[in-house]
Amino acid sequence: MAGILDSVNQRTQLVGQNRLELLLFKLIGPQRFGINVFKVREVLQCPQLTSLPNQDPYIKGVAHIRGQTISVIDLSKATGGPEIPLSENCFIIIAEYNRSVQGFLVAGVERITTLSWQDIMPPPEGAGKSSYLTAVTEIEKQMVSILDVEKILNEINPVSTDLSEEVADASVGMSLGERVIMIADDSTVARNQVKRALEPLGLKMVLAKNGQDALNQLTEIAEQCSSTIEEKVALLISDIEMPEMDGYTLTAEIKNNEKMRSMPVILHTSLSGVFNNAMVEKVGAEDFIPKFHPDELATAVKKWLKIED
Repeated sequence: MAGILDSVNQRTQLVGQNRLELLLFKLIGPQRFGINVFKVREVLQCPQLTSLPNQDPYIKGVAHIRGQTISVIDLSKATGGPEIPLSENCFIIIAEYNRSVQGFLVAGVERITTLSWQDIMPPPEGAGKSSYLTAVTEIEKQMVSILDVEKILNEINPVSTDLSEEVADASVGMSLGERVIMIADDSTVARNQVKRALEPLGLKMVLAKNGQDALNQLTEIAEQCSSTIEEKVALLISDIEMPEMDGYTLTAEIKNNEKMRSMPVILHTSLSGVFNNAMVEKVGAEDFIPKFHPDELATAVKKWLKIED
């Protein structure tokens, strides 16, 4: 498995081109799954795991890796499948989501492949495990599923969406009148987390399920505006990883549109890495907020809406 991850500098060349690299892996059976390489720190053969008293049933145990204790989640069991038996063929994918590091137990790791986000599609409705999928794609005539890791993590350790009393302020929404803010995220869980966190600000919100959906909605709204889209939409909060169109490409499209470019864009993502600030500047987004801290997000929203505390 040595060398399966390329250098960050090489991979960041794909960012902003609506492209991504997927690390392909398997759980139980022939079905292939994928995880964005930007989320992955390393891939290891599964080390010795230590069980903890009263640990969550989806957690296989903890591993001590490079001086850090990391929980290892059985991805198959966490998505309703059979438990992955520990063996010398198992691997753990060490990944960073929402400011924390987790290990994901998988039955096998294949390779990295480069794709366009246009080839990544929303999951078909009613397709069995679709509630645990954010997207699907086809590689070598076989479907590859991209799991909604944020949903899995939230079920194991629910995220608080409560704002502190110092930040909550329903008058923020009143100051906007009928104007709305848009939330674009491919994870239903993540969209609802953002929505619940911002409700104490009294905001009117509209939702988009990915970057292309957001751009389509914004384009339609902009056509109804006499000057700029800010007549109707005051701000956009967008995830980065989304099927069909990622958040960087969405932001670039907005900033290249005369009617939309003045609208503030906050990129709000579980992606971590040194490239983020550079990419935010490159595509013209106003801010970057790592998921998920309700007070930080709400404070940024107030800032770019020009609401003074």
